[in-house]
Amino acid sequence: MVSKINRLLQKWPSGKIATLRWMNSLDIDRRLADKYVRSGWLERLGHGAYKRAGTKADWPDAIQALQLQLALPVHPGGITAIELRGYAHYVPLGARRITLFGQPGTKLPTWLKTHPWSRPIMLINTGVFANTENTTSTLEVNGVDLEVATFEQAIFEMMHLVPKQQSYEEAVQVMESLATLRPQVVQPMLERCTSIKAKRLFIRTAERFNHWWLKRLDLSKINIGSGRRTIHPGGTLDKKYDLVISDPVEM
Repeated sequence: MVSKINRLLQKWPSGKIATLRWMNSLDIDRRLADKYVRSGWLERLGHGAYKRAGTKADWPDAIQALQLQLALPVHPGGITAIELRGYAHYVPLGARRITLFGQPGTKLPTWLKTHPWSRPIMLINTGVFANTENTTSTLEVNGVDLEVATFEQAIFEMMHLVPKQQSYEEAVQVMESLATLRPQVVQPMLERCTSIKAKRLFIRTAERFNHWWLKRLDLSKINIGSGRRTIHPGGTLDKKYDLVISDPVEM
C-alpha cells in the first residue's frame, strides 16, 4: 500500500484532479482509492474523481482531467474562450458559466456535473464544426494547460449560439475587436461549417467593421444556403443575407 500511494502522489496530475480511470493505469482500483480516502490521503469529488487531501481544485482542473485523462473531445469555447484569452467586453453579475463545446453524443461525467465549482459548467453538443482544423490551441488557465478554442473558432461558436444562448450584441462587440483573425484559418472554417446561420452572421458582422482579413477570403466558395433566418422576431430584414435581425444601437 505504501509504495502504491507514494507512486500515486508522485505522479499526481498537474491539474489536481485524478479520475479513477487514470488511477486504474497505476493499478489502483476503486476499493483501494476509497481506502486512501478513509486514510486521509485523498478526498472524493464525486463518483470517479479524487483530489489530494487539503488541496483545492476548480473547473480548470476538472476540464484538464476531461481532456487528458478521459480523452473527451471537449474544449472551452464561445464567449468563455474569448474571456480566457482576454477579450471579453463585460462580465455579467455573478459567475459567468463556463461553456464547453463537444461532439454529438459527448457526455460529462456525473462528478463534474454535480460538484459545486466556482463557476457553473454547460456543455454544448454540436457537429456543425466537424472536420475543421485549428479549432483549439493550448492556453494556461489557473496554472493548468487546457485546449481552448482559438479566436476564429470561438467567434463562430458565439454566432452559432445566437440568440438563445448568446446575445448578438456581445458577439458584435467581440467581432469588432477581432481585427487580427487569420484568413487562412477562417476560410476553411467557413467552407466546412454546416451552420448557415453562423456563417451569415459571421460574414455580415465582419463586413460591418470592414476587417482587413475579410478581403483575403474567397466568399464565392462559401455556401450560405437559402431561406430566411429569423434571429430576432420583429427585427429588420437584411435582404442581402435574408436575416431578420435587430442590430445593436451603436452599430
